[in-house]
Amino acid sequence: MSLASLKTVSLQRFSLNFAANIIATLWMLVGSTRAFSWVKPTFIQFAVFALLALGSNVLFSWLAAENGSIFNEQGLVSYLIWPMIILLGGIILARRSGNQTLVFVPVVLWLVADTLSALLQSLVQFLGSYGWLPDWSYSLLPILFLVLFLWQTLALLWIFSRRLRIPWWERVIVLVGAVALLTIWQRNVADQPIFKQIPVEPVLAEAALYEQPRLLQQALNSIDPSTPGKTDWYFMGVAGFSGQDVFRSEINKVRELFDVRFGTSGHSLSLINNTYSWLDEPIATKTSILRGLKKIGQQMNADEDVLFLTLSSHGNENIIQLANPPLAMENLDAAWLREALDASGIRWRVIVVSACYSGSFIDELASPTTVVITASAVDKASFGCTNTAEMTYFGQAFFAESLRGNTSFESAFKDARLRVNERESAMGFEPSEPQMVIGSLMETALPAFEQVLFDKTRPPVASIINDSDSIAINIAEDSASGQPVANTAITAN
Repeated sequence: MSLASLKTVSLQRFSLNFAANIIATLWMLVGSTRAFSWVKPTFIQFAVFALLALGSNVLFSWLAAENGSIFNEQGLVSYLIWPMIILLGGIILARRSGNQTLVFVPVVLWLVADTLSALLQSLVQFLGSYGWLPDWSYSLLPILFLVLFLWQTLALLWIFSRRLRIPWWERVIVLVGAVALLTIWQRNVADQPIFKQIPVEPVLAEAALYEQPRLLQQALNSIDPSTPGKTDWYFMGVAGFSGQDVFRSEINKVRELFDVRFGTSGHSLSLINNTYSWLDEPIATKTSILRGLKKIGQQMNADEDVLFLTLSSHGNENIIQLANPPLAMENLDAAWLREALDASGIRWRVIVVSACYSGSFIDELASPTTVVITASAVDKASFGCTNTAEMTYFGQAFFAESLRGNTSFESAFKDARLRVNERESAMGFEPSEPQMVIGSLMETALPAFEQVLFDKTRPPVASIINDSDSIAINIAEDSASGQPVANTAITAN
């Protein structure tokens, strides 16, 4: 049957035409030409569904927008392109077939499908914003939304090609071309939603310019000398990338863990790159890292004391990213870090690198007196560096969970690796494969070092003798905040 013979008769009531168009669209979405028997392409129906489609897309964009987003006219224009193209296609089909009832058929079917699709996406976005979706689903949502966008247009092309009795090979060419065009277009306008957060170029306030030298010197001056005749642990944390709060949060939480539970208060230093902490914390640059290592090396006893160094940032092979605009920084490379550590005179080292491809740091940092722990293998990405997270996947598993329930780094690492693997598998990610290498001399010395560190978390003997009922409470509570450790671990990410 040709398009010229297609006749559509409107029903007497608006609501009946409205319902008929929804039914017609459902038939279209399953590829059935029965859609032509149901569609009621009046101008009023076109206008109503155009407003509904626009409103539902505005709703979805608003739900998906970050805080502080504003209305984006370019996003509205980008959306209106496709209904106008499809309306134009209907006009061309109507003139070629001599059937004026075809004018609104394609655009009404497409607008109804787009309304249903946008409402479904809005529902999914709403559920996701409250954390009511399974973790693994979030990585699939962009693909789902793209498929919905493609489906409504491909289904429209499919039923018209069937109605026109186009040969199968021409249908394939049309559909493949449409998929390519729509996918490219969708990706090119992905940064132009109807509601968009306008990026603000970072600026360095004059106060921050003069405050930074004082903050660094104050932090260095607060590092106390070690106690002669006993092993002291020192802590140094580096948050490299300023654009996401997760790195700052991770380093600050790990420092709190070591200061409060492992007794490194007075022996710790944090260097933080973050957009909002210029006036509060010394930034992480090669210069500040080098000065920090040298200061710690001067305050330590090289034979007795141990440095725990952890770095958290984005990474690439042999690179940890240092970024804090508008200041231009050099990235931290593995060879430079090894030279800085050697120049500091620090002998005993436990180094944790939480970044993508951090396994590439192992060869440079490994030594007989060093433990190197990385969040990923040399050729693997690590995960969890999102704006909403407080720690990365590895940081959460190793620091917030495993170090609280183990009394050795090796056992904590093995436990953390299992936790990370389980979470990555649930999310459908390629395993990051965390790594751990222990130097030959450190393998012998580490148990004694660990005993000094982990003994600080055990309850006093008097507490055990005088009040056996409180043992569980003493072990489970954080000595600084009085909050249960289990709760802290659960909510850390």
